[in-house]
Amino acid sequence: MNSVYKYYGCFKYLCVVFLVKVNRVFPPLDTYNTVPDFDKWTLDPEASYVYYCANETVHGVEFNDIPDTKGVPIVADMSSNILTRRVDISKYGVIYAGAQKNMGCSGVTLVIIREDLLASPSPLCPTFMEYKTQAANQSIYNTPPVWNIYVMGEVFRWVQNSGGVPAMEKMSEKKSKIIYEVIDNSKGFYWNPVDKKSRSRINVPVRMTGPDGNQEIEALFLQQAEAKGMLSLKGHRSVGGLRISLFNAISVEDTITLRDFMIQFREDQLDITN
Repeated sequence: MNSVYKYYGCFKYLCVVFLVKVNRVFPPLDTYNTVPDFDKWTLDPEASYVYYCANETVHGVEFNDIPDTKGVPIVADMSSNILTRRVDISKYGVIYAGAQKNMGCSGVTLVIIREDLLASPSPLCPTFMEYKTQAANQSIYNTPPVWNIYVMGEVFRWVQNSGGVPAMEKMSEKKSKIIYEVIDNSKGFYWNPVDKKSRSRINVPVRMTGPDGNQEIEALFLQQAEAKGMLSLKGHRSVGGLRISLFNAISVEDTITLRDFMIQFREDQLDITN
């Protein structure tokens, strides 16, 4: 692993607001269903960093490429897709990821940071939240969540024994292909709002019978799915519908079970309407 990077894994979640000058690289979108082309971004060459979330879980949008920021450090939130694909960490200044999606249980965050970015923290930053402080104290400046870190280690061991990140990437691609094929072959019964080039492999939002959805049919789908032991398929409250999450803990076999249910449910509903 590149020696100019260090890894820190014991930061507890905290909500702190800092006063910073923000430059939006493009105006707010009417609908969040794509990643705008990088050549349309308005980047500030004097920026301290460029931030983006690599996989947006609510709307199901994922970055499949890395923006060229002309040397400005990139800070990326990879909470929901870390360990699901290989990443060239030399392209980033900071990568951080909450453990609760693909690495373990909530309460611990993995941070990968370039060593030259450890210097000169903002004077607004509390001492215990400075990466420099955490690095100097081997990530135990404050009491670490020991159980959470232990669980994380067990998940890392499982990933390694399963073939490492390349195997997880292959599995992720296979699972998402299974679900998207059902959607694309359903003749509009299942509908995914995301531009195909930006579709998330991890979080697949679904509406039924059209972009606005059919709440009655969606509720029936959730009810029948839950009766078969398939839980947490309800979409985020801000967008409604369904959301299929394909984190590493979901196996290909699990995905096939859901696929078969989706196909059968569609056939049953078409039989009723016909």
